[in-house]
Amino acid sequence: MKHIYQEGKMGKPTLLLLHGTGGTERDLLPIGNMIDPDAGILSVRGDVLENGMPRFFRRLAEGVFDLEDLVRRTKDLNNFISKAADDYGFDRKNVIAVGYSNGANIAASLMFHYADALRGAILHHPMVPIRDQELPALTGTSVFIGAGTNDPICPVDEAKDLRSLLEGAGAEVQIHWENFGHSLTRTEIQAAAAWYQNKY
Repeated sequence: MKHIYQEGKMGKPTLLLLHGTGGTERDLLPIGNMIDPDAGILSVRGDVLENGMPRFFRRLAEGVFDLEDLVRRTKDLNNFISKAADDYGFDRKNVIAVGYSNGANIAASLMFHYADALRGAILHHPMVPIRDQELPALTGTSVFIGAGTNDPICPVDEAKDLRSLLEGAGAEVQIHWENFGHSLTRTEIQAAAAWYQNKY
């Protein structure tokens, strides 16, 4: 997968940066730096194209995911992270995802399918990736959800349902609400950074 890797300071987490629809591996680099300038960075470009716009998995319509493709791409991403850890020498067990929109959805899908894929996650404007899925045990996993009270793409109930499902699997979840639709604001990133500094 097309990506950027930047080595972090010894013992610091590696931030897995996952852009939204139409983004690239460069989009979230400033956000990663705001969250932890000392962390390692593994920023990945989605390899699915929708009308020329990179994504991490296919969808059938707005808010309707191609679940078969989602499961396959989630497995591919999980394998890619493991290979990157071997190639670059970072700790596979100390990876924190930072995803926005489509990137947040595949980060959530990693947790829905693999107990040890992520140590934690910052999910900006996610949806429930897949329903009627038995989640693995996620005890010890911490998750920050940034959501919009008036988000036209990710309704309020999506964030609440995602929190319930993750908590039901043992994860510790905090939701931060904004009132700027689907936009990713500086105040939301600052809240995520404060949450991260408290956890890691």
